Amino acid sequence: MRPNKKVTIKDVAKAAGVSTQTVSRVINNRHDVSSATRAHVQKIIDNLEYSPNIIARSLSRGRTNTLGVVGYGLEYYGSFSVLTGIEQRAHELGFSLLLSLLDRIEPDNVDQSINGLLSRQVDGIIWAVHWQVKTFDWLGPKFENLSVPLVFLNKSQRGNDVVVAMNNRLGGRLATEHLLKQGYRRIGIITGPTEWWEAKEREAGWREAMEQTGTNDMDRLKVIGDWWAASGDVGLYTLYARSPKIDAVFACNDQMALGAMQAARRLGLKIPDDLAIVGFDDIPEAAYFYPSLSTIQQDVKAVGALAVEQMCKVIQAHQNGERFNSEISWITPKLIIRQSSIKNNQ
Repeated sequence: MRPNKKVTIKDVAKAAGVSTQTVSRVINNRHDVSSATRAHVQKIIDNLEYSPNIIARSLSRGRTNTLGVVGYGLEYYGSFSVLTGIEQRAHELGFSLLLSLLDRIEPDNVDQSINGLLSRQVDGIIWAVHWQVKTFDWLGPKFENLSVPLVFLNKSQRGNDVVVAMNNRLGGRLATEHLLKQGYRRIGIITGPTEWWEAKEREAGWREAMEQTGTNDMDRLKVIGDWWAASGDVGLYTLYARSPKIDAVFACNDQMALGAMQAARRLGLKIPDDLAIVGFDDIPEAAYFYPSLSTIQQDVKAVGALAVEQMCKVIQAHQNGERFNSEISWITPKLIIRQSSIKNNQ
């Protein structure tokens, strides 16, 4: 081995006594190479510690094996975890990532982010930014004529969009139906920010379950939070001021559930006998709240992983000149029952 000089494919071919074309066939796992020759060449590759120029190989095939990811809000549990899922699956499938983080979801920021990724010749872009209703009108046209495939996370499907999403509506319904089965009837909700698609979907699931009970004053049972624990604290006080007979709360994430639990203790309420609480996310700390928190578990990493898998399918169709049938792929959440929602006499 020559540590001060990069080993080339010609060096491997010379050492192995074969042509560079044969070495290339071995590297690319071609079938038109005998097993003996393959083993011999691979041994030389290992001895010389030869590393193929992946970028050059990819460009020669019209691909860079690089995916662009536009992200936002890494301070939130879901946003951080979904990027972890994207990175892990992309690595397993042989892709590199270019991450572009937005600090604001505004036209100039989006243009700069998308154009920056396109200039680096990414094979596709995963839009891992929470989807706001108010952005539909101006974001849609920006994505219609992109030169590379695009996969969205957590949004409604529009037109030919390829979307991977957690079934947040189902999660909200599971949480509320669980509380109803435990005998709770006045179930309030602390939502996330109203512009977030996830928050709207979780609220919609709560409403669907509550409508079956004949509740006709659901707006009095709703307060708007901001995903942080403090808004759950304030939210519970607001709910009790509006509806003192409330007996359960669905907090749309675990942080707000934690805030609601603290407020309940200051109000002298015993959880779950006086007030049951269910969260959403199943963060690692949820099992260690006191009492332990019932919650909706969402496998956010699975959302990221599936987005990469869908992107591979779209890229392949794109390169073959085929049209990929637009679809929305759902990840199903799971109800995790702990002490915060089970009455002690049950």
